[in-house]
Formats: sequence, C-alpha cells, structure tokens
Amino acid sequence: MDPGGSQVPLADVSHVQRKYLDNTYATTSPSQKLDVYLSGEGEGPFPVILHIHGGAFALGDKQDDQVRPFLRGLERGYAVVSVNYRLSGEAVFPAGLKDIKAAIRWVRAEGGGYHLDGNRIAACGESAGGNYAAMVGFTAAHAEFDDPALADPAVPCDVQAVVDWFGPTDFLKMDDQLRESGLGPPDHSDEDSPESRYIGARITEAPENVRLANPMTYIHQGAPPILIQHGKLDGVVPVRQSIEFARELEARVGAECFEFDVLDDAGHADPLFETDENMERVFEFLDRFLK
Repeated sequence: MDPGGSQVPLADVSHVQRKYLDNTYATTSPSQKLDVYLSGEGEGPFPVILHIHGGAFALGDKQDDQVRPFLRGLERGYAVVSVNYRLSGEAVFPAGLKDIKAAIRWVRAEGGGYHLDGNRIAACGESAGGNYAAMVGFTAAHAEFDDPALADPAVPCDVQAVVDWFGPTDFLKMDDQLRESGLGPPDHSDEDSPESRYIGARITEAPENVRLANPMTYIHQGAPPILIQHGKLDGVVPVRQSIEFARELEARVGAECFEFDVLDDAGHADPLFETDENMERVFEFLDRFLK
C-alpha cells in the first residue's frame, strides 16, 4: 500500500499446502486476526516470521502481496504468521501496536497447536509495518503498550530479531528530509497525512505523541538484533529516517547490535527488496538469530 491509497493485490497462497487463515487472536475488533503458513514438510516446531504489512498505518491486509517474499521462508524451515491490526481509521496509536503484541502472545500461548516455536520469533515489516516491527522489538518491557483486554500480559511479547524495511521513525523530520532530497512531496506534516491520522493529531501539534511512536525512543541494551534496509531513492519515507536510526543505534548500543543496508537504486516498496539476492541476505540474517 502507498499513502495515496492504491490497492495491493492479494498474494497467491494456493501453493502453501498447510495454512490456517483468519485465526482470532483478540476479540475487541474484527481486525484482530492472523494467518499461519507452514512448510509442507515436518512437524516443527518452526521458528516464526511474524509479518506486519505496511500501508501508511491506514491501509493493507495480512494477505496482500507484501507477504509473498517472506513466504519463501517456508522453504527454509520457517513458519510465517501474517497479522492484521487496527488501522488508523478505526483506532489511533498505540492501538495497532497493542494488537501486534497481542498477536505475539497468541503465538506463544496457542502456537504449539500450529507447530510454531514461540521462543523464536522475528518481527518483519515494510514501511508502516517496519515502524511496527521496530517498535515491537524495542518495547517488550513497556507495559503502557499492553492491553489485558487483548491478551494476558503475563505471556511475554518479546521477539528475537527484527527486519525493518524502510520504516519511518521520526515523523517530524520527514518533510525536511524530503525537501533536502527532492525525491517526494513534503506533506507528512499535513493535518490529514498518514502520520497525523495515525497519532490522532497533526504531528506538528503533538510532538510527544510523535516521540512515543518513534522506535528510536526505546533503544536499549539487550534489544533484539535488527536489520534495517532502505532505498536511497525513497520519495515517501526518506532514507535519512533509517540513516539516523542506524546512527542512534551505533551511538547507544553499538554497531554489533544492528545491520543497515542502503539499496542505492531502490525507491519506496521497490521490487529490488524482493530479489533472490536480497531475500538471501534477509534470511541469512534471520538464520543467525533464530536457528
């Protein structure tokens, strides 16, 4: 999904022999469902790729085509769990984050019946989903993002690795960074921008909410390893968002705790992220921390 609202087609999952679709992980919204995809062979328990779709916090679906490249993980011994969450038109920040944490708790509490290993989970997402993946990775100890009405907070919601594809971090800097690059319209500070709708107020008028929705706020020693990838030609989420994220990680926790790739020829949601070469890079990262 892009902020303009164009539709991403659904992924063709007909080749996946074992799948469990539309599982309910919480009951306060019809959005609180997830899909489980398993390899055709073996009983596991399989390490889990938790896929979080993008879509400007306002659009997208757990079965849209964004999940397709991560389904290649089935051939490498992973299960894929793709999650829906409340979008900004239904509920503002931090509702979606609370949902995704509830989904992780579902994987831990119920995943044994689906051949899932709840002790080996990687949160992976693109664009808005990248922001969510990083937030999930860095806020496991922040009880303000737990909701007992969704899942038992006693069940851990931590993950063991994070893959962040071109996720936004500091919303307030996006327009200046786009002006500097000349790659896209500097409209993220508008009253009806995706980010303003997500936090429930114009971002320039709610800097504290912007800070709370920024994964850099929660960088800490002991956070899971994170792979950040961003296209240099991104005209929606400027690459400087991830450059500054990487700089903060290096300064506060050290270079050994993250990996950062800039794809020189890639724009936003570019097919270059899904090439065999790049997906091998992603899976090699996941293998190191989940296998």
